[in-house]
Amino acid sequence: MRKVAVVGAGQWGRNLVRTFFELGVLGVVVEASPQLREEVSLQYPTTPVHDSIQFVLEDPSIRGVIVATPAATHYDIAKSCLISGKDVFIEKPMTLSSQEGEGLVKLSETHQRVLMVGHLLLYQPAIREMKKIMDAGRVGRVTTLHQQRLKLGRVRSVENVLWSFGVHDLAVFLYLIGEEPTDTISVGQHVVQPLVEDDVFLHLRFANGVNAHLHNSWLYPEVVRKLTVIGTEGMLVYDEITQTVTLHHKSIRSDLSNRDEGSEVIFQGDAQPLRIECEHFLECMETRQAPISDGRNGVAVVRILERASMKEGTTYA
Repeated sequence: MRKVAVVGAGQWGRNLVRTFFELGVLGVVVEASPQLREEVSLQYPTTPVHDSIQFVLEDPSIRGVIVATPAATHYDIAKSCLISGKDVFIEKPMTLSSQEGEGLVKLSETHQRVLMVGHLLLYQPAIREMKKIMDAGRVGRVTTLHQQRLKLGRVRSVENVLWSFGVHDLAVFLYLIGEEPTDTISVGQHVVQPLVEDDVFLHLRFANGVNAHLHNSWLYPEVVRKLTVIGTEGMLVYDEITQTVTLHHKSIRSDLSNRDEGSEVIFQGDAQPLRIECEHFLECMETRQAPISDGRNGVAVVRILERASMKEGTTYA
């Protein structure tokens, strides 16, 4: 049976440890913190826990590695795993530069390894349902996407809120729109500490005429996680908190009058896409197919983040 290693058992890594354990494929956990290693050992006494990845690299029974360490370490860890012949699932953001991301893609192709990025929302059934509705033309021609991801969150000291919160949202934009943006404009504000933006508005323009707008903040009094799609014949609203997709039969007629024929909840799903994502990685390991969130998808997201961080076309307060 194929076995995987989870590298990093911190805040998010422990969810991956639990999920792969429940799937019956967890072979080993690697964690630098003695306290976290002890916690993992107590919770999963039959699972080996190590403080170094070297054991994983030398163990032929470990076919896949899940990298859930701080983003700055992703490149070096994933590189060593790919060179050692392991398939790699790497948490978001894939890397902190598109150059590093492209390097990992090339390594995965050279060594014929699966490279998957943890863009969790792409495995949310509600997002798949929205894609079907949009592709079927039920909202007409799509013109605009609005995404809000706001809360009083855990402030980071290195990456800003866009790099922390916005990665999943950008992956969804690329999935729903089907191409990379041609123009990127961001406006950010740092309040808590210098040079690390707590609140960012990102505006994207695509060649097919669609515009997308993203607002991320970890300095906000309420939890808001909502995606709105505006079309010429209708509108979709996905509320992550209630896990509902609502189709609004609303538009503006050619004579500029409002058309409002009500709304309907067309999908109510599961708020736990993590198992689907992990199962997809295992399936890709088995079939050698490219993941939905493959390395190139990860690089495309990092490329947008880089453009949003450039001084040109960017305003920071």
